[in-house]
Amino acid sequence: MITSYDVKFWEIRRNETSKTPSYVVRWKVGGRQKSKTLRTKALAESFLSDLRQAAKRGEAFDVETGLPLSMLHAKSARTVFEFARAYIDMKWPHAAAKSRDSMSDALSTILPALTKDRSGRPDAETLRAALRKYALLPTGRRPETPSEMARAIRWLEGASLDLADLGETKGVRLALDALALRLDGKAAAPNTITCKRAVLHAVLEYAVELEELAANPLHKVRWKPPKTTETVDPRVVVNPRQAQELLTMVTYVGGRGRGRRLMALFACMYYAALRPAEAVGLRLQDCHLPAEGWGRLTIDVSRPEVNTQWTDSGDAHEERGLKHRGRADVRPVPIPPELVTILRRHIEEYGTGEDGRVFRSERGGVIASTAYTEVWQDARILALTPTQVASPLARRPYDLRHAAVSLWLNVGVPAPDVAERAGHGVDVLLRVYAKCLDGHKEIANRRISEALTM
Repeated sequence: MITSYDVKFWEIRRNETSKTPSYVVRWKVGGRQKSKTLRTKALAESFLSDLRQAAKRGEAFDVETGLPLSMLHAKSARTVFEFARAYIDMKWPHAAAKSRDSMSDALSTILPALTKDRSGRPDAETLRAALRKYALLPTGRRPETPSEMARAIRWLEGASLDLADLGETKGVRLALDALALRLDGKAAAPNTITCKRAVLHAVLEYAVELEELAANPLHKVRWKPPKTTETVDPRVVVNPRQAQELLTMVTYVGGRGRGRRLMALFACMYYAALRPAEAVGLRLQDCHLPAEGWGRLTIDVSRPEVNTQWTDSGDAHEERGLKHRGRADVRPVPIPPELVTILRRHIEEYGTGEDGRVFRSERGGVIASTAYTEVWQDARILALTPTQVASPLARRPYDLRHAAVSLWLNVGVPAPDVAERAGHGVDVLLRVYAKCLDGHKEIANRRISEALTM
């Protein structure tokens, strides 16, 4: 095999020689021109994106076929299991840690179902552990495999259905039925099913791109996932008095002043509607904190928490850009004097880290979600009545963000401004917070009544 790193790409163009709409991807490898025609523009764009990503990460391309080695690996796969591992190898370098975790989680649910009836099948927990911890990591990142896990992987290799079997409806139904259940056999949550189905769809689309399947078989199956809940439950939203009481009680809990150290973190979630991962990543250079009046936070970094096996750095909090934004995008958030004062006091008392981070653990590290969640639960017990503690009210620190956005909408801040501050699209904002808009029905009823009596 002759390989080359000399790769050039052209823009996608419509295939003018065919009456049926199709699109041509053109590129050059080692001076030899290559092209591939796909039925839809979406497929063509996805295929070109995969080629570009392979070139960007420095992958060698086969001169004969014009394909990067990761794609050749996938095309040589004969079973679903082999193809899934090749898909992981291809996607891993340019996927976020959370996305890697989601891919592994979904495929660990689906792959055991796409197997033949073969003796020696390991139990469900062993198969899942073998996939999550070993088999579905990229080739260069797999740890030494214990004998029990190695036996489970060998069983999967031998029992896996042929990739061609996924072209039939019954094969896809096996996968769909599997992702609808938890490991204990109970129904999975609707949002979980939706996320796992999205991974399955992406894997099948990749098989179509490589012409291993004629079409995505999911499109032929009449299978409706359970409806997901996108709207925020208004029962979780605290009012300003409750929020202030919770922030005060935070300072009284946690050993060695841990709650006091975290109060400003929670305040950022309430007064600025920051996501927890954004608050954890806040740096001094992001803060404009005048002595009087309103200040501003300029958010461009998020530190989502995930198991270290999914990150490149080996840290549990990999630095990322903003959610649903480009890496260079920023989000300015005006903050009221109350939060300005809280942040100025926090910085004066605790300083900042070497990298400018405003919030640090006692040892200087990134604050773990388990640490601030534990403090939050203790504060709820002090700040709320027993009935409220048993209710969904402010059950998670994230609910402070929901309270902030709900407050802004209910006091009449225009939706585009709220969306900009919260980092949402306007359509998503109004859909997600539709049930948290208090008083609007009464206003509408009054206006309708007035119109009817004119």
